[in-house]
Amino acid sequence: MNQEKLAKLQASVRIGGKGTPRRKIKKVHKTAGTDDKKLQSQLKKLNVQPINGIEEVNMFKTDGTVIHFAAPKVHASIAANTFVIYGAGENKELTELVPGILNQLGPDSLTSLRKLAESYQAAHANSNGKAEDDDDVPDLVQSFDEEEETKA
Repeated sequence: MNQEKLAKLQASVRIGGKGTPRRKIKKVHKTAGTDDKKLQSQLKKLNVQPINGIEEVNMFKTDGTVIHFAAPKVHASIAANTFVIYGAGENKELTELVPGILNQLGPDSLTSLRKLAESYQAAHANSNGKAEDDDDVPDLVQSFDEEEETKA
């Protein structure tokens, strides 16, 4: 074949107009919104309703850690016994959340919290035992009240 004919044929193959690159396949970029739309359509099939006013959700695992959701989106279907929780979740230790979650703890979590507290007390007692042996702090010889009375 002639090189000139071949060059003409190659130049004539275009998808778009003049100045566009030649492409054989049109690439479709998938956005994250399509996943959310699919999730919403599946939730509609389960007939779930949004529940408003939930500030946090904690899921207690058997190893003593907690999956903590701050300001999650919660949907529920009572008939299907289905709850959907989505949002930004974090894995946290039980000790990080202790003051605020005491009313949420069940019997299993209470036993793990009790074990954790006992291990903490044992470790704290060992460190205090070592500190009592050190006599770095001098004994109090006289009262401060007597010192103030003598100056006045």
